[in-house]
Amino acid sequence: MPDLGKYVVEVLSAYALTLLLLAGLVVISWARSRRMKRALEAAEARRANG
Repeated sequence: MPDLGKYVVEVLSAYALTLLLLAGLVVISWARSRRMKRALEAAEARRANG
């Protein structure tokens, strides 16, 4: 790891925040994908039955 000197706290907290936000985006995208897949399957089932 490079020597960050007096900015070590700022740089590491920026990395941590970035990783947290990216993880949040992945979770939100995954949850929305599952929700949309269920909605599509329900719509297809309604169309097939009626």
